[in-house]
Amino acid sequence: MYACGLRISEATRLEISAIDRANLVLRIVGKGNKERLVALPQPILDELGQLWRSHHNPRWLFPNRRGDAPLDTHVLSDTFAAAVVAAGIRCDVTPHALRHSYATRLIENGVDIRVAQILLAHASIASTAIYTHLTTPTRASLQTLLNRLMTGL
Repeated sequence: MYACGLRISEATRLEISAIDRANLVLRIVGKGNKERLVALPQPILDELGQLWRSHHNPRWLFPNRRGDAPLDTHVLSDTFAAAVVAAGIRCDVTPHALRHSYATRLIENGVDIRVAQILLAHASIASTAIYTHLTTPTRASLQTLLNRLMTGL
């Protein structure tokens, strides 16, 4: 979910056919049946391949126990909550926080906001703009830039 900025429902409903190994992209069908392509990092593709080899489901990347449908979002949500507790994270965090982190990291690393909007499938740029907040690394690089620009005035 983090590596591709997926919503929990998009992650659980991933079909094997959505993976384009040759071009390293995932075809995601999101809200409102809108389709988008997102970059699929090679290490994630490798991990997904290992996962698939453990169950060989012909359709679903994350099948339910019977293998006849995708994993229920509640199962993934409960698993995520257990991982949060096991990691000792004390603040309230949901799977959607992974999507927020993905968007923030894109923008922090210079990805144009319009590109981030497309990757996240936001209808409005205003939805994407919330990720332009100043994080600590962004603030630090801004401070360095301002110090350099203002030296010797």
